[in-house]
Amino acid sequence: MLVAENITKRFAGVTALDGVCLAFAAGQVTAVIGENGAGKSTLMKILSGVYTDYEGQIRFKGQTIRFGSIREAQAAGIAIIHQELALIPYLTITENIFLGRELTTRWGTLDKKAMREKTRQLLDDLKLSLDPDTPVVQLKVGQQQVVEIAKALLEESEVIIMDEPTSAISESEVAVLFRIIADLRRKGKAIVYISHKLDELFTIADRYVVLRDGKSIESGEMQGIDHDSLIRKMVGRDVQIIRRQTAGVTYQPLLTVENLCLTYPVRTGDFQLKNLSFTVGRGEVVGLFGLMGAGRTELLETLFGLYPKRSSGNVRLDGQPVQLKAPGESIRAGLALVPEDRKRDGLVLDLDVQTNISLTALDAIEQSGFLNQAKETALAKKYIHDLRIKTSSEKQKAKNLSGGNQQKIVLSKWLATGPKLLMLDEPTRGIDVNAKNEIYKLIAQLATDGMGLLVVSSEIPELLAIADRILVMSEGVLTADLSLKDATESEHRPDDILKAAIPKSMSE
Repeated sequence: MLVAENITKRFAGVTALDGVCLAFAAGQVTAVIGENGAGKSTLMKILSGVYTDYEGQIRFKGQTIRFGSIREAQAAGIAIIHQELALIPYLTITENIFLGRELTTRWGTLDKKAMREKTRQLLDDLKLSLDPDTPVVQLKVGQQQVVEIAKALLEESEVIIMDEPTSAISESEVAVLFRIIADLRRKGKAIVYISHKLDELFTIADRYVVLRDGKSIESGEMQGIDHDSLIRKMVGRDVQIIRRQTAGVTYQPLLTVENLCLTYPVRTGDFQLKNLSFTVGRGEVVGLFGLMGAGRTELLETLFGLYPKRSSGNVRLDGQPVQLKAPGESIRAGLALVPEDRKRDGLVLDLDVQTNISLTALDAIEQSGFLNQAKETALAKKYIHDLRIKTSSEKQKAKNLSGGNQQKIVLSKWLATGPKLLMLDEPTRGIDVNAKNEIYKLIAQLATDGMGLLVVSSEIPELLAIADRILVMSEGVLTADLSLKDATESEHRPDDILKAAIPKSMSE
């Protein structure tokens, strides 16, 4: 149904795609796999009309086409669910879904009622219980991801491109998405599916194609292929997942939290976080698990001082009180936060790698009131080397790098502050297995060096691989505190972690 022939795309100083040839068949799910920076998202943006300047040709249903915009691609029957969310924050869910394709009455005015009802139907199909009139800015990343899926399903598209559609949604939402994909496959749609969660591919995909360093390497049937073989095809070598081994180690308290509370901004007397008490030791990695809406992100943001008027409780870092009044004070106290949404909250995309890395360390690189360019460049080159950031130079714009390399820039920025406690909110979201392993190694090394780490992840196997202890949250309350030994001594323990995360209203 859709064929890419000799597609080449260049950015300033970087060849993102080099003669890529791929084909996607009707009634099949084709998985596109490759490391961060392999060119997957770039290719998808060409196929869906986001990028119009490229070499090569695209054939759609036998006809050579060249889209001049996303709207042209949508009108032809190609829809895309972007990895990096493309929603307008201050428009409602309904307005985002119908943006550019609004329904009108016979008098030419907006048919707001029809659009709202269709939005409600889409959200119900995706099991997302939200008012269609809710502004997107009020949604968490996982909820925004579901809205992106709803946008793509609005029209009867022939080709649906899904770029990391499950990177920020819960297991129950994944199950709903997979049922929708199965239905689309039965209707003869061509599904292009990108995911770094390789286990998903064995459930949903019929075929795979491999991109490596901007080139198409191989394609084949998913049947008969195994997990390790896929990884070797992606990276061109074997990758050994490093697991942290710290059995029997005793940690001295670094962070102590007592009765931490966070009230809702509009619901008087109700709490987003209620009476949370826990510790993080010096050199300890504490994982934080919970379903969407459990309060994990709010916990990290509260500790970072983002909600001074709504938060209360006692927090001590290295024995000293932390006032929770402002991020600046939290940074000076020794806290650092790598946010969940790296593009919105972690980077200045139009600035270069060097400037992004140095933003948090201006005091260290200034001289007589002016920035010392040599120090700034040296700082950037140190982290480009240490974290293996793939960039043509420290002057490359952050927006032109892959998601995994952008995440490494955010990590570098906060490591440059020399924190005592590093908080990581979904640090491997949308990152391939090799880049994940590099971040796991970094986490282990930072802990070995004495830093405390509090890591939010939606993937239980990831937390079992990196954490010494796992805290479980549900509806703003801590429901379990499990040591690594406790979390792995029984094959049923992951189910117990999930059970502790399920709200009482759901379990009943």
